[in-house]
Amino acid sequence: MANKEARTIPNPCRIVVKVGTRLLTHDTGKLNLGYMEKLSRVLADLSNQGHDVILVSSGSVGAGRGRLNLNRAPISIPEKQAIAAVGQGLLVQIYEKLFAEYGLVVGQILLTRTDLVSRRRYINACNTVLTLLKLGVIPIINENDSVSIEELKFGDNDRLSALVAGLSDAHLLVILTDIDGLYNKNPRRYDDAELIPYVGKIDETIKAGAENAHDNLATGGMITKLQAAEVATSSGVAMYIANGYDPDVVSRLVKGEHSGTYFKPQQHFLNRRKRWIAHGLVPQGSITIDKGACYAICSEGKSLLPVGVIGVEGSFTEGDLLSVKDPEGNEMARGLTNFSSEELAWIQKRSSIDIANIIERPVAEEVIHRDNLVIF
Repeated sequence: MANKEARTIPNPCRIVVKVGTRLLTHDTGKLNLGYMEKLSRVLADLSNQGHDVILVSSGSVGAGRGRLNLNRAPISIPEKQAIAAVGQGLLVQIYEKLFAEYGLVVGQILLTRTDLVSRRRYINACNTVLTLLKLGVIPIINENDSVSIEELKFGDNDRLSALVAGLSDAHLLVILTDIDGLYNKNPRRYDDAELIPYVGKIDETIKAGAENAHDNLATGGMITKLQAAEVATSSGVAMYIANGYDPDVVSRLVKGEHSGTYFKPQQHFLNRRKRWIAHGLVPQGSITIDKGACYAICSEGKSLLPVGVIGVEGSFTEGDLLSVKDPEGNEMARGLTNFSSEELAWIQKRSSIDIANIIERPVAEEVIHRDNLVIF
């Protein structure tokens, strides 16, 4: 089944490859130059075949630790930022030399969470990536750890790679890791763990087997890779989690062979604007809606009206992203609000015709218009 699905990837295709710190660095924290050379050769060959290739590469902190001869993890955010500043230059310098050997040019893009929160900056990032590809350049993307703060971080490059795959309209995302794929339980702890070769839908059963990683160099575990799969597949992007110790696995996957765990893209996926709403923004508050409103927005595709709102949490302003919860407190949607938190507290449970008498400014009838609403 997975092999059949994988062969639906077009040829040529646009592929995003994410490689993590544990593959790029030795235990000493210094860069694994042999691995980087093999990876560059594989991606260069894919580019020569006519595929668009985007590389999301971790390793800046690991490279910085190696250059500074630090045998421990950073102990503070400023120290991590400083180490990343040293390592990022080293990382891209090596990639430039390696790809140049095959006649290819690379372009570095450093992103922060804020870059994708702003609609204009999100579009600018998209345009930059697409223009680099049009020019025959391989974009190398990483989180800008030298300036990112904890509250506005992607969390890891797994999620970043999925966001990049969505904004670039990629066909395939390959996350290279140090195990063979997604298992039903941690294979390092349980001998009877079984590989899951195909995931048609990410449900609670799939999530139950995933556990976070604890590593001095890496930040992401299988949980973050599943979160990345949710972002990618909802954007119409197929995704693989594969053992990346042999980088040639990427070539085999593009050719239609199967390795690791394949995640099927959703048939009815989000357009680019709704991808930004669902995954680019950070919720500034939440509202709870009643069962009637749940049915109206989920089954009938309607906008969310004030009469269906039964609870308001957080402090937010008009235009902010809100998390929409059902009566049991489960997040079921996200959308851009037409009202502030103070205004919503006034008009919740009220009919739309009463709004004009309560709020002294021109307002929409909907709390969230259906065009600005993403259902999960």
